[in-house]
Amino acid sequence: MATSPEIVDTRGQLPDFWDRSAAFFANLLALFYGNEGQTDLLAKEVGGIESYGGRLLPIIDLLFRGKDNLLVLESPPNRALCDYFQGTLGLSLPKLSTLGHADYAKLGKALRNGDDPHLAEFLGRFPDPLPPWLDGFVTDDTLDALARKLDLRTICSPGGSIRGNNKWLLQQFLEAEDLPAFDTEVAESPEDVPACLKALADRGYAKAAAKSQIGASGIGLVKLSTRESGASAVPECLFFEGPVMIQGWLEPGINRVRHLRSPSVQLFLNDETVFLYDVTEQILSQDSIHEGNESPPAYLDSTPWLRGELYRYAGIAGTWLHGQDYRGTASVDFLLVDREGEPEPEIIICEINARVTGATYPAVLARQFMPHGSWLMRNLEFEPPTQAETLLETLEHAGLLFAPGEPSGILPINFNPDSSSGKIRKGQFLCLAEVPEQCHPLLYRTRETLPVEWIYSRD
Repeated sequence: MATSPEIVDTRGQLPDFWDRSAAFFANLLALFYGNEGQTDLLAKEVGGIESYGGRLLPIIDLLFRGKDNLLVLESPPNRALCDYFQGTLGLSLPKLSTLGHADYAKLGKALRNGDDPHLAEFLGRFPDPLPPWLDGFVTDDTLDALARKLDLRTICSPGGSIRGNNKWLLQQFLEAEDLPAFDTEVAESPEDVPACLKALADRGYAKAAAKSQIGASGIGLVKLSTRESGASAVPECLFFEGPVMIQGWLEPGINRVRHLRSPSVQLFLNDETVFLYDVTEQILSQDSIHEGNESPPAYLDSTPWLRGELYRYAGIAGTWLHGQDYRGTASVDFLLVDREGEPEPEIIICEINARVTGATYPAVLARQFMPHGSWLMRNLEFEPPTQAETLLETLEHAGLLFAPGEPSGILPINFNPDSSSGKIRKGQFLCLAEVPEQCHPLLYRTRETLPVEWIYSRD
């Protein structure tokens, strides 16, 4: 009989991550476990996605504390950033290999077909031997087959990975435990969607969200009006895993909702323990697309009891996730719902993202360098694209570039190059300071300092 894990609040200190050496395959397009429709949607909606794996470069040797880790990227990282990580920040970096998504798919095919000559061609790109553990954003069939072929082990089991990311299983758990959850109708096929929308309209909702069982980065979620039929607006690929949830969309003015907030608790799960090591506020677009995070949420100062409640709910969610056989980093995303006539907000578990998430890499870096400080991470898109060296040198000359021991600064995490010029089109920037009130001014100073215009962008 499985025993419940211990729940540990590290209070801002990083947990003891894996005492293992691992090869991490940073392929975002593997997120959907073979759902090619959703894979294509992500590739179309997020430009430069092949460079996103670079966000893991500064944290792999923090997550895996063994020697000779390997990070397999879809494209080479920016050399100027590598020099900054090693020279200024004093971080160790993993060994590097590259394997684009098309070749990753071919690798999976070679493994399934027993095509050893073709397989040897791909394996020749990696150091020999590979580390004893394999990991990725998810543990899909390709990663699992590669581990079995080479007599290696995956950090998380394939079943634990897919169950931990399954929103329908989580919804069933919340309902069975009588925990707060979104009002949900179930569509077995697109033809069921109109009836689901009507049922939600009858309950006072003007909008709804169609959610696939597996989704990420806004893919697998479609916002609908409850006054429309909706069937044609839900792509067939959302039904890849089976029934789709049609959930009431909460917003001010609907069902006595006055105000909404979106905190997230960062987790790490090993075989015995669920660690809770940071709490952030998600910065979301109007369509609930992740654009950044900040920690700690400013409202926790005036409502200190709320942090304890968020961590209590995160412990419940983490225990469920552990029971699905998931192991690794994760986040539990919440919605805080302030309603007219209610003295305290309702805490709803929105979803669990069982992987390295958009909050993992800034949280790990922030807590590595400023365990009890504050941080803000935003995606910045530049117009026109500019040189990486120019960005770093400008920040350094202005006294804004973060260095260990400094009370504040800007830590560039990753750069996404323009496909034609190779200049930096977008990047992920981490503002570090002692208190939350200092983070946003850092970002404003950066806007005034950099020689290019920029806008906030999606993750």
